[in-house]
This record gives sequence, structure tokens and C-alpha cells, in this order.
Amino acid sequence: MSAVGTLYGVGVGPGDPELLTVKAFRILKQSPVIAYPRKMRGAKSYALQIAETYVDPDEKVMLGLTFPMTKDPETLDREWNRTVDAVWEHLAAGRDVAFVTEGDPMLYSTFIHMMRLLREKHPEAPAVSIPGISSVNASASRLGVPLADGDERVAIVPATGDRDEMLEALLTHDCVVFIKVAKVLDLMLSVLEETGLTAKASVLTKVTSSEERIWRDVRELAGSELEYLTLMVVRK
Repeated sequence: MSAVGTLYGVGVGPGDPELLTVKAFRILKQSPVIAYPRKMRGAKSYALQIAETYVDPDEKVMLGLTFPMTKDPETLDREWNRTVDAVWEHLAAGRDVAFVTEGDPMLYSTFIHMMRLLREKHPEAPAVSIPGISSVNASASRLGVPLADGDERVAIVPATGDRDEMLEALLTHDCVVFIKVAKVLDLMLSVLEETGLTAKASVLTKVTSSEERIWRDVRELAGSELEYLTLMVVRK
């Protein structure tokens, strides 16, 4: 019986293929199976777009995985188990699987739940995270704005419709990076106005990629619909 393969969570960075680490490059090259989040309606996975700079699909087993966009527990349990079973089929045959994820695998990534469930169902299967540059770090570099210096406090906060929580995050930190901000953009603009921090905020979409957009005057975004991969940096 062949040895069990290793599941690698490979952070491919925020968008620019040149921000892939040397280790991530090596794992992508040596792994016979490349797993990636498969989008609905034929759209290509953002992480796969980055990785394809270095991966020839004709030389690999390309394993598209569908992740359910629902909060129904029964559906989530069924679909997640199906996804992990598809990965396990390759691992059990001794094949390493590199699951590509934008940014870093251990920061708000689909890989986190996949690793957790794989360890529950198949504790003998090694699961390894290969760190990647997150959009949080990349945004600071693109803006030329430090996230934190000295004793300053920085927070990474998923933007939600809870106005009080968003307000508290701004009031209690020197710098806040709000991720997934597109769905509550107008609320966030209102909170910025209330705190007098509008001029201290910037919004970025698909940072460092060829589709990157940056708004340093966030007031012009009122009423806009932005892409999912959008974040806001507020630096006091």
C-alpha cells in the first residue's frame, strides 16, 4: 500500500503572480494534483488564475472543488464531506494535493475548514499550510501606508451590518482593515463620516492584480457595487 499523500494549502498571494513564494512555487511544481475552488457559471477561480502562471493543466490532475454558498447545515455538511472525499481519493492513492487559495491559507481561507474536516475524517493524512502574502499586507504596500508602527494597534475585521461593532473597531484601533466590505459599503461610508475618518480611508479591489482598482477618495463610492475581493484600509 502506498504512503498517504499530503494536502498542501498553498497561498498564491493577493493577485500578482510574482508575489508567489519560492516554496509555493516548488509545491505547485511537485504536486501531481492541483485542487482549486470551482466557481459557478464557468467563471475561473481567482486563485487558479494566479497559479496557472506556473502550472501547466495538461501535466496535472486539475481537481475543481465546489464550495456551497449557503448557511443550511444539512447542505453544508453533505457538500463539504463530498469535497473532502474527493481530495482523500487522491491522498489515499499516495498523491500529494496542492489546494490553491488567494492570500494566505490560514487567514479567512476555505483551506481552514478543509484541513479541519480532513483531520477529523482521516487523521493519518498530513495537512500542511504554505504561507502566502495576504491582501492585507499587499494593500498596505500599494497605498504606502504602514499597518502598525511601535505600540500601535491594528485590526483585521470582516465588515458586517453591525454598525456598533464597526464603530468600535475604528475607535479602538490605530489602523483597521475591513475585509469583505463590498456588501456593506454604504454603511461603512456612513460610519467613516460619523467618526470623521473619511479622509483616512482607502478602498482596494483585487489588489496587485491586473484588475486592481484603488480609491483614495472613498466618497465617490457611495451607492457603488464592488467585487467581493474588496477591502478598506482606515489609518488614523
